[in-house]
Formats: sequence, structure tokens, C-alpha cells
Amino acid sequence: MAQIKKINLPETDIPESWYNIVADMPNKPLPPLHPGTHEPIGPDMLAPLFPMELIKQEVSTDRWVGIPEEVREIYKIWRPTPLFRATGLEKLLDTPAKIYYKYEGVSPAGSHKPNTAVPQAFYNKQAGVQRITTETGAGQWGSALSFACQLFGIECEVYMVRASYEGKPYRKIMMNTWGAKVYPSPSERTASGRQILAKDPQSPGSLGIAISEAVELAMLDEHTKYALGSVLNHVLMHQTVIGLEAIKQLEIAGDFPDIVVAPFGGGSNFAGIAFPFLRYNLTDGKQIRCIAAEPASCPKLTRGVFRYDLGDTIGMTPLLPMYTLGHNFIPAPIHAGGLRYHGAGAIVSQLLKDGLIEAQAFKQLECFDAGIQFARTEGIIPAPEATHAIATVIREAKQAKEEGKAKTILFNLCGHGHFDMSAYEQYLSGKLVEHEVTSEEIQASLAELDTPLIV
Repeated sequence: MAQIKKINLPETDIPESWYNIVADMPNKPLPPLHPGTHEPIGPDMLAPLFPMELIKQEVSTDRWVGIPEEVREIYKIWRPTPLFRATGLEKLLDTPAKIYYKYEGVSPAGSHKPNTAVPQAFYNKQAGVQRITTETGAGQWGSALSFACQLFGIECEVYMVRASYEGKPYRKIMMNTWGAKVYPSPSERTASGRQILAKDPQSPGSLGIAISEAVELAMLDEHTKYALGSVLNHVLMHQTVIGLEAIKQLEIAGDFPDIVVAPFGGGSNFAGIAFPFLRYNLTDGKQIRCIAAEPASCPKLTRGVFRYDLGDTIGMTPLLPMYTLGHNFIPAPIHAGGLRYHGAGAIVSQLLKDGLIEAQAFKQLECFDAGIQFARTEGIIPAPEATHAIATVIREAKQAKEEGKAKTILFNLCGHGHFDMSAYEQYLSGKLVEHEVTSEEIQASLAELDTPLIV
């Protein structure tokens, strides 16, 4: 019998509900706090930034939240996404492990990000919002929101981390094609940006800075809202369509994962593939290892601290309970721009604190080496963010070989690298620079924090 390489689902198998893991967590995430009073905040503080339906999802403890039919119709453009068996990579590694990957690069934006961009734009349109501001790192989230806003007739304004704005010009053009206005961050357009530039005119920017700029503009105009591509509870929940589809696809393959892996920036990618499987651990007593793969240059999960911190650099967001390197931390300008965020989402942070998930950190060169191996065996050139998951998979597959165990590994190939050829060019020519943050740098950043500790 021929081995299955690719498993597709019909459109009727697009999930009808998102999975909210908060319902099954033994310890719920701590509440967000007001940055001034340090008291728990209510919906009124979030109202200037988000439409009420998204605020309700942010605080919901319901296990299942229905997906609007209008959103499911748009999902049909690319969903369900295919599940592949990585037979070529398995052969190269000579491993007894079975490796599967869910490929989100088939979306219009080339990544998993439209899974939340579309519902966010939908709920904003319902609320009569005319403009949405946002930040983006590598440009994948900005591209996704630009696409979604165009579908619903909403203006989109994107603040793109300067290091990526200059290094990935075609992402900017992609956003412009979908009608968005894109600015390098920090910029002169906001008080937040001017404050940063006054201190460092050559600042490469960070997601924290770009968030400050986008939030500031949303706060100033009643017809403008803000949208975030990761970190927040509702964003992570929207992404669970990935794992819910993967469960059905693995059933067809007659398989089930021992290990689930995804890259980690703020949490949406990891949550999307891992949370639906983690549910089996929380409710059925299974022991699936769920591993978040982060860059060694921005290791909040593996080397950060768990405490309240700001989601942005300037201090315009609520305080969130998170693993953080400090909101002033400026990561090195690695090519995996989507992973250059100082903190982790509250849900993921609580799960890590409780020992329910794992985290591993990888240097840039090892990740690109893994990406090259994958491209040469599976044919898809992965985004730099995705190479972190592939590096984890290779490490685990080699471990399975050493142990002589036939483990099943599933990972999220969150996007393609077609806009990242300059990064691959640098790697192939031996010019790619290695980055690993020192303990002194981390401690210096954390020492600046005056946010509440968690005891």
C-alpha cells in the first residue's frame, strides 16, 4: 500500500468553532492590570482599542466559541490547509520518527496570520470601525491584516519594525497592493516614535515600539481601532483552526502525535497547532509534548522571568502576566522578525509556569541549516520563523533515532520564505551573523522593570 504524502480535507471540515483552552486550564491566567493603578482592568479600558465582540472573546471561559459563517466563507479561500508527511526529511535523517507538518503557507498572505486577521476585521466592520492600526515584524501579520481589511472595506495603517521594513521591501509592497499604508517604526508620525528616535536615531525598532505607535493612534481617534497579531487570548483562540483540522487529518492517517512543535514569537502560531492537542493532556490524561521554539537572541520563555509587564515599549498597554525579557528589550535584528518580541502571551506563560508545555531556544545558523535541509528534501522554502520549528523537529527526530523509538512528530510550517531570499543568500554565502543575547544584557533589561512581581 502506497504511503500517504498529503492529506486534504473538504471545505465542510473547516471548524465551526474555535477552541478556547482557558476552559480546561487547571490555573487560569492572571488578570491584566491597569499600568497606572495596578488594579485589574475591565472591558472599559479595552474598549478604545477593540470592538466589544473581541473583548468578550478575550475574557471568555467558554470551551468553544462559534466561528461566524461570513468568516468561514472567507476561510474557504485557503482552508482547510494540507497536512504533509515529511518523508523526504525522514529519509535524510534516517530516523524511525514519523514527521508531519501542517502547511499554512497556502494562505493569500503566505502564513497562518489570516486565520485571525479575517475575524478581527469582520468584528471591527460589524462595529462600524473605519480604520485599523497595527504593528508588524517581518511583515506577515501586516500582510494578513491588509488583506482582511481590504475584504471588509476598512482602512489599514501598519507600523513595520524598521529592521524588517528595510530588509524585506516586498512585504511592504504586498501590503500596499492590498491598500494598506506602511511606515517604518520607530517613526516621526507618533509621540512614541519620536521619543524612541530622540534616544536612538538609528534604532532598528522592535515589535514593542511598533505596538506603542499603533496603539497611540488608535487611542486618539474614535473611528479607529487597533489589531494585534499574537499574544492576546482571542488571537490565540482564532488560530486553533490549525490544530483542529490537523486532528481530523491525522485520524485519516491513522496516527496521533507524541510531540507537537511550533515557532514562538508571542504565541499565536504555537497556540494554533498545540492547544487543540494539549486539550487531550488536560482532559484525557494524554502526555503529548508541546514544544515552543524560540530564537536564542530573544529567549523570553527559556531565559526570561514570569512577572507583570507591558505589552509595548512606551507603556500604553495593560500590564500582562507573562514571561518577559523586559519591555525595553531590543532584540538583535535577526531575519525571523516575527519572533522578535520581548514577551509571551498570558495563556502560554501560565501553561509554561505550570509545566504543561516546553520551550527550546535556537541560534540563527542552526535554524537556517534546518531550513535548507527541509527545502532540499520537501521542496518548500520555509520562512525564517518556521525554521525554528524545523530545527526542533530535527533535534527530536535524531533523539528518537538514538533511543530507537518510533515517535510521531507534528509541527506547524507557518509560512513560506519567498520574501526572505536575502536571508538565505546571506546564509549560503557564509555572511549570516550569529546572535545570542548575554545574561548581562538580559539582567540589565530586567533591572529597568518597576512592574508588579508575581508571587
